[in-house]
Amino acid sequence: MKILVTGAKGFVGKNLCAELRNIRDGKARCWGLGGADAPLPPSTPGLAVEEVFEYDLDSTPEELDEWCAKADFVFNLAGVNRPQNAEEFMEGNFGFASTLLDTLRKHGNKCPVMLSSSQQASLTGRFGNSEYGRSKKAGEDLFLDYQAETGAKVLIYRFPNLFGKWCRPNYNSAVATFCNAVANDLPYTVNDPSVELELLYIDDLVAEMIAALKGEEHRCEFAGLDVLPTPSGRYCYCPVTHHARLGEIVDLLNKFRDQPKTLMIPEIPAGSFAKKLFSTFLSYLPASKVAFPLKMNVDARGSFTELLHTGKCGQVSINISKPGIIKGQHWHHTKWEFFIVVAGHGLIQMRREGSDEILEFEVSGAEIQAVHMLPGYTHNIINLSDTEDLVTVMWANEIFDPSHPDTYFDPVK
Repeated sequence: MKILVTGAKGFVGKNLCAELRNIRDGKARCWGLGGADAPLPPSTPGLAVEEVFEYDLDSTPEELDEWCAKADFVFNLAGVNRPQNAEEFMEGNFGFASTLLDTLRKHGNKCPVMLSSSQQASLTGRFGNSEYGRSKKAGEDLFLDYQAETGAKVLIYRFPNLFGKWCRPNYNSAVATFCNAVANDLPYTVNDPSVELELLYIDDLVAEMIAALKGEEHRCEFAGLDVLPTPSGRYCYCPVTHHARLGEIVDLLNKFRDQPKTLMIPEIPAGSFAKKLFSTFLSYLPASKVAFPLKMNVDARGSFTELLHTGKCGQVSINISKPGIIKGQHWHHTKWEFFIVVAGHGLIQMRREGSDEILEFEVSGAEIQAVHMLPGYTHNIINLSDTEDLVTVMWANEIFDPSHPDTYFDPVK
């Protein structure tokens, strides 16, 4: 399949083209630990991308003509968002759409054509007097007329507010603007924290575009801004969006910013808005914040460093023991841990309180395993090497609380 993407250097275009090239080059796989040579299935079965034609402002009319003749599918993402004059909305959004469709018509190419429109095309509510919305609605009508005339399949998407990596701040995305400001310690203003946005994450948008390529687009009609799913709908929509207030977004961003100091990872369950926003926020970090120091608690035995905290699932730390050193020699009522040796050679010993029976586990970075530190068992970890440090990843089911440490000294032997 040969695919033409107009507006290829814009926010959506960059992300879509990147994934189309991944599919074309056989990189769009769910890579596992087996590495690149592992016989894993592609993530997009039944879809073969031969060429990706990337059209943008620096492309020539001749390239557009050639690519319109060859394309098997067209994503029309080109458009004007922030012109100097309002008249440029119609020229940039309606005008180019006319050129694109005329060129396809010239070559008799009836391939499917996708149009990137906007909620503002509804011309309802706060969008009732939007010059941008009128230009988008005119583009939609043009595409629907083209479909009626030629029989070509048309896919019109009215996108809500978009966010994700590579989105330009201070342009047409409030999320991008806030992410960039918070990540770079720049001033910003939230005029009304209660304003709620419908938000579409770029990866969810691209997933729908790939589905559209496969003929699996989601169809709908619109009642104002409300999506009415129907298989015979004139329009299309992305089924996964999120609703969030501006104040909520900024509060989350400030928590993300403070994470290197607090070590606290906010809750980011799979598919959640918070998870997608955190990934977006990180893409705006300056180089000076990409790496950050951690507090190492160092003594003659080695060191102990907390890596991260979670609100509901405890904390992760790194323990380094020097040769011959024994650490631990304590037990807990409720706290339990995993000890995972990743470098060196050691011995973990455990004894249930009130018993003489000792459990022993020889551990090594050459054969990584996780060992439970059981509640009610006093335990230690011994570096058996005479020359090498013993490095252990430690997970505890709760964040250490100095006022209630739940830790009681008692040698294993």
